[in-house]
Amino acid sequence: MLSLVPVCILAGMLLGFLSGLGVGGGSLLILWLTLALDTEPLIARAINLMFFITAAGSVCLLRWRRGRLQLRAILPAMLTGCLMAGLFSWVSASIDLALARKGFGILLLVTGVRELLYRPRKDK
Repeated sequence: MLSLVPVCILAGMLLGFLSGLGVGGGSLLILWLTLALDTEPLIARAINLMFFITAAGSVCLLRWRRGRLQLRAILPAMLTGCLMAGLFSWVSASIDLALARKGFGILLLVTGVRELLYRPRKDK
């Protein structure tokens, strides 16, 4: 039932909505693909990358057109992110996969707790 096209479209819409909010729909997409649809993790990660590229690109374009995205401010992060993604993709062949999974899981937990406890600063 979960692999029916309307259910997958609904899941994609929900995850796209969450990505637009910056919640992390890509991480949830990997969970959906691996747990609900029994997709191989390698294939799920590839699908997630394609999902992320299209979702992030469209959201960035919309925010830039509304004046809420300053390219000068984020350009260093963009370039560094691309460089590190390429570097660690190349290095990942020599990293123990079980250790990487545990590290990523801890990162997700810490990030989730931080988001739950986050309070905006009040300007003086």
